[in-house]
Amino acid sequence: MTGYGRGEASANDLTVVVELKSVNNRFRDINLRSPREYLALEPRINALLKDPFARGRIDAYVRRTVGTTRQRVVADAALANEYALVINDVAQNMVGFVAREVPFTFILSQPGVMTIAEEFVDVTLEWDVVEIAVQSAIADLIQMREAEGQAIQREFEQMVDEMRQITGEIEAASKGINERLQKKLQRRIARLLGDQADPYRIAQEVAHLADKADVTEEVARMRSHLDQFSETLREQDPVGRKLDFLLQEMNREVNTIGSKAAEHPVSQRVVLMKSVLERMREQSANIE
Repeated sequence: MTGYGRGEASANDLTVVVELKSVNNRFRDINLRSPREYLALEPRINALLKDPFARGRIDAYVRRTVGTTRQRVVADAALANEYALVINDVAQNMVGFVAREVPFTFILSQPGVMTIAEEFVDVTLEWDVVEIAVQSAIADLIQMREAEGQAIQREFEQMVDEMRQITGEIEAASKGINERLQKKLQRRIARLLGDQADPYRIAQEVAHLADKADVTEEVARMRSHLDQFSETLREQDPVGRKLDFLLQEMNREVNTIGSKAAEHPVSQRVVLMKSVLERMREQSANIE
């Protein structure tokens, strides 16, 4: 399911902002990007993100801001003095060179004289702030996903009703098929054999064709799958995989009905059912 969540927490001079973005995925895939300082905290952050989400790709972005700098400028006075001594020594040994004072800024610009050192930060002391920001972003994302889920549920319920209606139409269209097949077969045999047709043989063929065209069991199973689908939509736990399974079973029944269809009205409605099932499968990818 798609969605966006943002969380922020602060303490003293520290501010942590967490942004979450989720997109559809059959499996759970968490992609975390955090500051270098939080490398040791990434397993904890991932654990928080895994718990509430069963499916979907979750992109997580963590930003850390501190009000005061943790960097310090360090001067190596001994190295600076060594630069000065060597420069003066070289100057004195150069023929025709008039010794001059070496600019102090030149000494400071030499490698190693001035360096920047970063103070050690114990990020475990910042975990409470990070956890609050992550949990806040999760709650925000879940709220958006729940709103989308309610809209998807309503759409699913409409498609289930549509499937029930088509199933009923297939059942109605299949009634009296034995009589129609018998008359159809009798007309064909009469054209070919005339009065030489064997009534017993005709009855056997009709029974065989009627058995092949009987979709009573498939219609009953389809109604059962649709009822289970509706019940699953009302469950509170993640139901995406269960819905996928039920859709596979419904697709199997539709294919069987299509292979048994002996008349155009049934074949026509099988095409409609496949169209609705395709829409349901596409939408099921959005369900956790």
